[in-house]
Amino acid sequence: MTGLDQSHSQRVGLALALGVFLSWGLFPSYFKLLAEVPAIEVMSHRIVWSALFMAVLLPLGGGIAAFRQALRDPRVVGLIGLSALLIGINWLTYVSTIAAGHVLEASLGYFLSPLTNVALGRLVLGERLTRLQLAACLLALSAVAALAFGTEGEIWRALVLAISFGLYGLVRKTVRVEALPGNTLECFLLVPFAGLYLAWCATSGTNHFGGTMPGLSILLALSGVITAVPLIAYAAAARRLKLSTLGLMQFVTPTMAFLLGVLVYGEPFGRAKLVCFIVIWAALTLYARETIRLARRPA
Repeated sequence: MTGLDQSHSQRVGLALALGVFLSWGLFPSYFKLLAEVPAIEVMSHRIVWSALFMAVLLPLGGGIAAFRQALRDPRVVGLIGLSALLIGINWLTYVSTIAAGHVLEASLGYFLSPLTNVALGRLVLGERLTRLQLAACLLALSAVAALAFGTEGEIWRALVLAISFGLYGLVRKTVRVEALPGNTLECFLLVPFAGLYLAWCATSGTNHFGGTMPGLSILLALSGVITAVPLIAYAAAARRLKLSTLGLMQFVTPTMAFLLGVLVYGEPFGRAKLVCFIVIWAALTLYARETIRLARRPA
C-alpha cells in the first residue's frame, strides 16, 4: 500500500470509528427503554435480528464470495467463533448493567477498554508508542484507577466489559476477513443459541415479543439494526487503524454515557469523579495531538 493509499485508509478508519463511538454513546438511552425485558432475552433478539439484517445486507454489499471463503478456512472460523463468544459476553454484560441502572459503571468499563486495547497493541502486536503517547496513556490509567477506587460497590461488570471488548478488537484486527462477512459469520454462529432461548421463552410464556406492547416488539427488532451497523463499521475501522489509536478514540463512548448517567438519569457524580473525568480528557487530548503531529511528519 502506497503512502497516499495508507493515508486515505486511515482517514476512512478515523471517520468510521468516530461515527461508531458516537452511536454507541447513545446506546444506554435505547436499552433503558428495554429495561423490563431480561438481559439475555434482549441479547438473543439482538443476535437473531442482527443475523437477519446481515443476511440481507451481505449480497447487497458483495460479500457472498468473501463469506464462503471464510467458511472454507478453519482458522478464520475458529477466530470468528472466539470473537463471537467475546462480543456475546460483552453484549449480555452491557445490557444487564444498563437495565440495573448502572450507566456510570458501564461507562467505566468503556473507559477501561481503550487502555486494554493500548496494552494489547503493545504486548501482542508490538505497536510502538512515543514518550508523549505513553505519558497520555499513563495519565489516563491513573484517572481510571482513581475512578475504579472511588466507585462504591463492585466494579466487576466494568472489568468484564473492558476485557471482553479489548480482546474482541484484537481478534477482529488479526483475523483475515472483511467486516461484513466476518460480522455475519459471528451472528450466524450465535444464532442457534439465541434461537433456542427465544423458543424456550415462547413455549414457557415468558416471551416479550409480539405481545400486547407492539412498541416493545419494534424496539427488540430494531436492536438488530442498531447493533449490526456500528459493529460492521467498527470492524472496518479496526483493520485501518492502529489498535492503540482505536483504543484512545473509544473514550468518546464512555464520555457520552457518563453525561447521560449524570445529566439525564441523575446517577451520583461527585467532585472526585469530575476531576478524574477532566484528567482523562486531558490525556486524550495529549495523545490526539501527538498522533496528529506524527501523521504530519514527513516520511
